[in-house]
Amino acid sequence: MIEIRWHGRGGQGAKTVAQLLAAAALRGGLWAQAFPEYGPERSGAPVRAFTRIDRKEIRLHCGVYQPDLVIVLDPKLLEAKEVGVLEGLKRHSILVVNSPKSSSELREQIKFSGRIVAVDATRLAREAGTRFANVVLLGALAALLPAQIALSALEQELKTTLSDKPKALEANLAALRAGFEAIQQTDAEEVEVSLC
Repeated sequence: MIEIRWHGRGGQGAKTVAQLLAAAALRGGLWAQAFPEYGPERSGAPVRAFTRIDRKEIRLHCGVYQPDLVIVLDPKLLEAKEVGVLEGLKRHSILVVNSPKSSSELREQIKFSGRIVAVDATRLAREAGTRFANVVLLGALAALLPAQIALSALEQELKTTLSDKPKALEANLAALRAGFEAIQQTDAEEVEVSLC
């Protein structure tokens, strides 16, 4: 099983991308679940969302406490101790952060010895014509996940979700591909995860 925890702020789309990823996994013949966790709903408040993906039925129905991957939409959350971004990370866990900093700069800042993947998702989103980094990070994640969760399945989910908004669809597809390509240009083999 792959367990993913998303950290963002209300309005950044953590819940949306968690659900898009689960839907794409289902499209690929896998079992998946996605759900958010937040306190009082308000824009800008820290939120967490979770995605689980497996080859067999998932009987676990709780938050993700020992994630394989943590995706951080807002890098300022790394400094907020009460948010617990690094909580439960295992030795082989991967931390994917929306940041213009390099992975080594982030490692120095947060003192995390595991694998860190830095993606300047905010910049890539702007270049793609959208304001939100969430879909860029979803594309980056697609490059790290097993082949059963194909980029084409994520593209199809976006097409289904945004079928009535052609401009938004075009920008989000560009953002998704930009995130995927950002990882493809790095040493992706070193950070790839599997469904064991």
